[in-house]
Amino acid sequence: MNYTLKNFLQNLLLSNISDDDEVEMIPIITAEAEDDLPADTLPDELPILAVRNTVLFPGVVLPITVSRKKSVKLVRKAHKGDKVIGVVAQKNSNSDDPTAEDLFEVGTMAKILKMLVLPDGNTTIIIQGHSRFKIEEVTAEDPYLTAKVTACTETPLNKKDKNVKALVQSLKDAAGKMLKLNPEIPQEAQVALDNIDNPGFLTHFLSSNLNVDVAQKQALLEVNDGKERGTQLLEMMLREIQLLELKQEIHTKVHTDLDQQQRDYFLRQQIKVLQDELGQEGPDQEIERFRERAAKKKWPEPVAQHFKKEIDKLARLNPQAAEYPVAVNYLEFLLDLPWNEYTKDNFNLKRTKKILDADHYGLEKVKERILEYLAVLKLKNDMKAPILCLYGPPGVGKTSLGRSIAESLGRKYVRMSLGGVRDEAEIRGHRRTYVGAMPGKIINQIKKVGSSNPVIILDEVDKIASDFRGDPSSALLEVLDPEQNSTFMDNYLDVEYDLSKVLFIATANSLDTIQPALRDRMEIIELTGYTMEEKTEIAKRHLLPKQITEHGLTEEDVKVSKATIQKIIEDYTRESGVRNLERKIGQLVRHTAKLKAMEEEYSIALKPEDVTKRLGPEIFDKEIYQDIDTAGVVTGLAWTSVGGDILFIESILSKGKGKLTLSGQLGDVMKESAMTAISYLKAHAELLNIDYRLFDQYDLHIHFPEGAVPKDGPSAGIAIFTSIASVFTQRKVKSRLAMTGEITLRGKVLPVGGIKEKILAAKRAGITDIILSQKNKKDITEIPDQYIKGLHIHYVDRVDEVVKIALLKEKVKNPLKLVVTEEKAVADKE
Repeated sequence: MNYTLKNFLQNLLLSNISDDDEVEMIPIITAEAEDDLPADTLPDELPILAVRNTVLFPGVVLPITVSRKKSVKLVRKAHKGDKVIGVVAQKNSNSDDPTAEDLFEVGTMAKILKMLVLPDGNTTIIIQGHSRFKIEEVTAEDPYLTAKVTACTETPLNKKDKNVKALVQSLKDAAGKMLKLNPEIPQEAQVALDNIDNPGFLTHFLSSNLNVDVAQKQALLEVNDGKERGTQLLEMMLREIQLLELKQEIHTKVHTDLDQQQRDYFLRQQIKVLQDELGQEGPDQEIERFRERAAKKKWPEPVAQHFKKEIDKLARLNPQAAEYPVAVNYLEFLLDLPWNEYTKDNFNLKRTKKILDADHYGLEKVKERILEYLAVLKLKNDMKAPILCLYGPPGVGKTSLGRSIAESLGRKYVRMSLGGVRDEAEIRGHRRTYVGAMPGKIINQIKKVGSSNPVIILDEVDKIASDFRGDPSSALLEVLDPEQNSTFMDNYLDVEYDLSKVLFIATANSLDTIQPALRDRMEIIELTGYTMEEKTEIAKRHLLPKQITEHGLTEEDVKVSKATIQKIIEDYTRESGVRNLERKIGQLVRHTAKLKAMEEEYSIALKPEDVTKRLGPEIFDKEIYQDIDTAGVVTGLAWTSVGGDILFIESILSKGKGKLTLSGQLGDVMKESAMTAISYLKAHAELLNIDYRLFDQYDLHIHFPEGAVPKDGPSAGIAIFTSIASVFTQRKVKSRLAMTGEITLRGKVLPVGGIKEKILAAKRAGITDIILSQKNKKDITEIPDQYIKGLHIHYVDRVDEVVKIALLKEKVKNPLKLVVTEEKAVADKE
């Protein structure tokens, strides 16, 4: 601890000296008096008092509180004797039981002037330094340290020497300056300084009160030459003056009437100045780090110029300004983006084909198209990445197909769900003028994966919404255009970013809701639903092993036969994909897991009859053709979001005035098809030997069973026509016949879509003959032969051909007798 004159006076006042105590005058020993002391006044052996955080100089008076047991014993014994002790500073202030190695070699002989026992039990002594000594040998460590000592030779200062006079004056001037700069030191200390005439004592006094560490004070004590000691002391004082001036400068810079906010700012300014002096990190170091990182980036020259402009702007900003953290975040984002950093593509197409086949059963057309793209990329090496759109019903593997493509290419994989996105800023980002501005999803995901050529899956692109915040699908126009996305501009980024190497793969369940301009930018690859055979293979190869693993079982615990899987597909799922099939298989496996966990007996091999026990009654009825000997009942083929289906169309006549009724929750397109079929039949009634007057005397009701299920589309045009023709002629419809196609007022049969799903639905229902438009023949060639085996497909161009194939010459059993009333006939003649 460092003691000043103020400390000394305070300690005296705090001591428990009563008014009855005799007050002794403390004589100050000057350096001259010290020099005149005979050598024999220094004993050969001294008890050593180790002190922490202070150094005693000759002539200086110090109060010291002792609390260690050894020190208390030493002090009390010395006070009873000659009151002479040796005071030596500790090298390590943390040592509670210092040994000879823990002490400096040079110390000061001191005389105990007074000893005070304080109320807390500690003992305080007031000592005065005399002469310096050097420890030669420690003679005892118990009950306290004792050492042999020798006096240190001293070269005193000559007051008459001009250099000494200048040194003394410099010391006094420096001390006076310190007193002015440090308001904590009482001004009475200046009087004490003015009254010190002896250069040696001045040096000791200033050294004792200098605000430096113990090692530096000890270094001054160990100097034998008085002049050299004074010079070193002056250097230390000048450094102390510089620190005090710096502190004063900080106060001058920021001094004002400060409120709480200004006070915080003042403290930060102090920290900043101190950090600069100490070389610690601050805003400048952060900016320098940004510049070092920027030097290593491989970004385009315009981006480099933009970054330089932004970082120069940051350097001029006040770190406490609100814009500062925003600018820092922006620059960090620029540096984190993988400018011109690409992963190396793996163009081993045989490996790619193997991965695609292993991950997805079927989908041959889609796999072939993907391999074609990758082959062109391999050969040309600079082709702009294609924009693919995988379009098909839910659960057929569109998203997982994108993951397999990324794996086969060795690229990073990113999936972005666009379902329900209605803010344009989600794609293009916010402008930095807004609070909380962020980059768009595209740029943000590229930063996250750390590559400029990932595979990005734009999931559910058909479910993007739009409102007052903009139209995200319009924002995607630039992203998904190979001619424009090389200069994509994100609002937050504010510089161009090259997206041309990114492989975008969009997925959609329906094309109708995709903006036409956006649809035009993508190559549509249709994924049709799986056949029974494909679903069975997918279940055996992928779904069943996955569910067995997820439920903690092994392949030895569960065996599921092909017939069992087919029963689940037919009776418990009705979908194009396999999601629901996976759930049902998981339900079967979960039941086995429960039995095993409960240590009950169970059958490892699951048979078709076990399915009903575990999954309950069948959910769906099989689509079996109904051979009904009734006029006006025709089987049509329909496409739904869960695959193909057969559709029954029923027509009936009743006496009336030519009223038409349509039922079965039909859409506008299907209603138009019905109106077209009736109009064509009325216009060509003579070809079927129908009395045209019947149309005005009988009401026609056309019904589509399962009325709760919405139906729409033009596919039932020829089926409706055949149904109406059958009911008006009462001719029998060919058995096991189904048809699909659109009809026109000229009697043309137009092609329709979803042929593969419709063919599979017909085969499942037991249909043997199918009528299609001649232009649908190309769709049949793409269907594998095993799926159309046993089917007789009739291709027609006109409605007349449909009638010849579908309507037999014979009448139905119990045909309805259609009679034209006489009143109507007379009216017609008139």
